[in-house]
Amino acid sequence: MKQMNSDKLTSVEFGALWTTYHKKTMILRILEHLIQHAEDHKAKTLMSGLYEKLEKKVIEMEEIMERAGAAKPVGFTKEDFHENAPALFTNGFDIMFCRILKEISMGMYVLHTTISYRAEIINFYRELTEITHLYYHHFTDYLLKDGFSKLPTTVKLPDSIDFITDTSYMKGTNLLGQKRQLNTVEYGLLYHSVETNLFGMQLMKAFAQCSKDKEAKQYFTKGQQISEEILQGTEKILLENNIPSPTMPGGVLTSSVDAPFSERLMLYCTYLLGGFSIGGQGFSSAFTLRNDIIAKSAIFAKDAFEYTLEGAKLMMEKGWMEEPPKMDI
Repeated sequence: MKQMNSDKLTSVEFGALWTTYHKKTMILRILEHLIQHAEDHKAKTLMSGLYEKLEKKVIEMEEIMERAGAAKPVGFTKEDFHENAPALFTNGFDIMFCRILKEISMGMYVLHTTISYRAEIINFYRELTEITHLYYHHFTDYLLKDGFSKLPTTVKLPDSIDFITDTSYMKGTNLLGQKRQLNTVEYGLLYHSVETNLFGMQLMKAFAQCSKDKEAKQYFTKGQQISEEILQGTEKILLENNIPSPTMPGGVLTSSVDAPFSERLMLYCTYLLGGFSIGGQGFSSAFTLRNDIIAKSAIFAKDAFEYTLEGAKLMMEKGWMEEPPKMDI
């Protein structure tokens, strides 16, 4: 039997590594700024530990691509990190930023693992997944213990099991105009939407605050407005059900107008977050059983999709989007 070349990458494996390389080099640049200005020793230690592990995985990706005879992507380099820029974020937001990035990583690693076939690549993503889960736990624990995040509302747990026998369960209102109470699955999805859009609104405000490119600044401002609209729409549903909305402490941004990152990096980060939002809204639609909430999620997903597409076009127009590998068979 002919032995398979262990260095031969399939098209989808190289595409996965290519995408991962961009995301990981972006995270390294973001961590460099966050670590440099970390106000809390524990936060700095956590982020430094993540940086060390991810830097090794970036080097490993470069070695895999080199053995396969492929040119490694540019990704994001030291030129995308402005070392002399003052702090853009205050204590707490740095760890929130890292936690959101790890959420995105979880989803991407699942996808990349399912399209990988060689043991080396599967093991590579398994190790990255382990790192992500470890630090997601550390970041969540930090935010809870230091009061930057709160646990979701508790409920009286059921002591019996029921089945839905009437499709009117899916109606937003009954004949009297009263809305069905949310179930815990729906609440969890809405809670996550509020949490992520609170973060997204603040991050877009920060990027707009320090951006010097006119089109990019306008784009970040638009992203802030979209996050705010999704946030308000989601909070309204919670309030209608007498459920308190999650809150984030204020003072998460400084007054700095000097960008710590290149415009290209900030646009790419926004592009990733937009894709994350599209996926989140789609997931919500699939597991929500109230038609009014499904309809709102569809509108939010449409807005997120159009915004993300606009960002991709902007990066292309400015020559800031690296072209993915061609299917040159």
